Amino acid sequence: MCTTISESLAVRGAGRGTSGWFPLANATVGFDHASHTGAEHALLLDFHNYDLGTGARLAVELDLASGKALVEKLTAAIAAAEATGLRE
Repeated sequence: MCTTISESLAVRGAGRGTSGWFPLANATVGFDHASHTGAEHALLLDFHNYDLGTGARLAVELDLASGKALVEKLTAAIAAAEATGLRE
């Protein structure tokens, strides 16, 4: 069953693909059929810059437990970064 769960946002950063580093423009987070993990469904993370072509893309599939753990670690790292007072 398709869930059609999908959230997209503009991002600033860089990703490394088969042709090297490229600037990221967007990210999409979803939960739907997995393609490569062997699970029926997975969290899907997709970082891309389609202005540079379809090769400027990074895709990740995670199970829900890994996704929750990643969110916790991201939250902790962001809090620690903000506590330093340093900016971008």
